[in-house]
Amino acid sequence: MKLEFQAKFLQHLNKKKQQEEGFTLIELLVVIIIIGILAAIALPSLLSQVNKGKQAEAKQNVGALNRAQQAFFLENDGFATDVPSAGIGIKTQTVNYFYSVTQSGATLGANGLPQAVNNVGSALGNTLKSYVGQNFTSVGDTLTSEVLTLGFVCETDDIGPTGATRAIGEVTAPDGATACPAGYKDLGRPR
Repeated sequence: MKLEFQAKFLQHLNKKKQQEEGFTLIELLVVIIIIGILAAIALPSLLSQVNKGKQAEAKQNVGALNRAQQAFFLENDGFATDVPSAGIGIKTQTVNYFYSVTQSGATLGANGLPQAVNNVGSALGNTLKSYVGQNFTSVGDTLTSEVLTLGFVCETDDIGPTGATRAIGEVTAPDGATACPAGYKDLGRPR
């Protein structure tokens, strides 16, 4: 190969190498647009998963309060009137929820304890749903007059702090059937 041709070939390769360094502005803009589109698609999904995680706290705590209320009833022939009395160590307020116990109906036992209560997990954030669990008694078998304690948990359809202000009233079904009122979703039954 001639020396002249070798020099031109090396110059050509050197120029080509210098031209290929870095990205053009258009290439960078395309990459930024693609990243923006992917972020716009993924961000709402991520945020909804964060809220589901926060709501899982309330579902678990209200369910735990329901079970604790049933144990309390077995020992005291009535339900606890506040969260600390239930004796399971749930804080009355966390970062996301405020927990309380309200009497459901006017029925009191001989010892002055309520025979039906609502265990409420009220959302403190504007993007969270509230939860209400209810415990009540029902006479099981008419021959033995066995008293059953029943409970269920409902999720409000509304989001935000005002979701649980519609308290569940006293159960009116004669057979002790559980049902969430309008504006609530029963978490114990699939829809």
